[in-house]
Amino acid sequence: MDTVFDFLFQFLGQFFGSFWSIITGIFNGIAGMFNFPKYVEIINDFTTELGGLAWVIAIIAIILLAAVMALIVWLIVVAVKKFIKGRRRRKDTDSLVKEVQALNKEVMRLNLEKDKILSMKVSQIGLNPNEIAELTGEEIEALNKGEEDGDTGEVRFLKLTQLDEDWADYQPPEYDNDITLPEFCDRFRLFACSRLGLFYDIAMIRRFVAAFASTRLIVLQGISGTGKTSLAYAFGKYVSNPSVITPVQPSWRDRSELFGYFNEFTKKYNETELLRAMYEARYNENVYLVILDEMNIARVEYYFAEMLSILEMPRRDEWIVDLVSSQWKNDPKLLEHGKFTLPPNMWYCGTINNDDSTFAVTDKVYDRAMPINIDNKGVAFEAPDTPPVVINYKHFEEILNKAKADNPVSEDTLKKLALVDDYIIAHFRVAFGNRIMKQIKDYVPAYVGTGGTEIDGLDYILARKVLRKFEALNLSYIRDEIDGLIAYMDELFGEENMNECKSYLLMLKKLV
Repeated sequence: MDTVFDFLFQFLGQFFGSFWSIITGIFNGIAGMFNFPKYVEIINDFTTELGGLAWVIAIIAIILLAAVMALIVWLIVVAVKKFIKGRRRRKDTDSLVKEVQALNKEVMRLNLEKDKILSMKVSQIGLNPNEIAELTGEEIEALNKGEEDGDTGEVRFLKLTQLDEDWADYQPPEYDNDITLPEFCDRFRLFACSRLGLFYDIAMIRRFVAAFASTRLIVLQGISGTGKTSLAYAFGKYVSNPSVITPVQPSWRDRSELFGYFNEFTKKYNETELLRAMYEARYNENVYLVILDEMNIARVEYYFAEMLSILEMPRRDEWIVDLVSSQWKNDPKLLEHGKFTLPPNMWYCGTINNDDSTFAVTDKVYDRAMPINIDNKGVAFEAPDTPPVVINYKHFEEILNKAKADNPVSEDTLKKLALVDDYIIAHFRVAFGNRIMKQIKDYVPAYVGTGGTEIDGLDYILARKVLRKFEALNLSYIRDEIDGLIAYMDELFGEENMNECKSYLLMLKKLV
């Protein structure tokens, strides 16, 4: 027996002893490679024997060896990092697989619930649950989601339907339809001062009122705190119909922010205050002004795009908005097949702050609007107590249209305007189209009708609608051309005129 143990000891010892020698040899080898005291001892032993050239070779050898050691250490570190990352990636993959499996189980559970609900709905309409397989995809989708045009007999426009009841017995007030346009402006200024403590010069009031004759969208812009919103608010108070203030939110992206939307889940239409005001305006002839406060805190061309297009339509019976796809029995009276016609007695006024917290307003918006700058606070003055007016939109439009008919832009002014247009095209490569030309022919006569002068009206709209386009140009390249344009305007209109245009051009020069 001792012989067997001796055999096994020697036989197996040969293998395991050699294996242990390999392991210890590796560690001893690594320890020997990085035995820095031994390297120092060897260098000391040969210090006295090495000459000049020999020392150079020795130093090179030392540097190379140090580089090799550094490379080995770097490779070891990289290998360890890759190993750790691989472990983490493997763990992440495992967790993702588990998460996907859990989601698949959840989907299966939801499908089972959907099948149960579908079975209940099928049984309600008289089908056997075994006949579900015979339903088409559209039929199943209709059962799952429900159809918007499926009349449930409920009221889905709660606010608008209530307005139908509230205005059923409406009797119009006695309107003050004898007021003239100059009187309208003068009284507006005095009313704002005496009743609201707001101060505006008469030129600002005239510009604002004349803007109603040229477009449905007025833009009040300037620095914060100069009274932009207050001016539009005061107008609503003045015409005895408070303005509809709609604060624009940064999240606004589409038309649903203005008109609301149909909720498929509740089968109700989420009505906005603006839609309610639009619907109410269809029941009377009062003048309505909607204030889109902080208009450019979201992109105007996104949420207001449809309105910009609709209000461009020449006929008012074409101002139609699709609210829902079909008609329900209990829908509001003024909806026809889910469509709503915008009221003719409503204007829209946006306030704009030009700072870093807002978006730039594009030409698409500016070309369709009448921008009015309010950059200075009004100077206080004394005014007698002035009551508001009660005026309907038909008379308001009548006095504006009368001003346009009585004060058309003179041929001499149109010729000078054409010369300015040619000069701007030749020197600045900027032109304005028929839309702006029409607005000029509407705005300038209305401004004259309010009590202003033709040259001042042209000066203002030219600065705000045409010269504003220079901001998109490289100002450093047009700096010298600006002086030439100012001189040309002085030659055509006189040095004492066109001050708004010249002030704006000089301001552009300062920006360079």
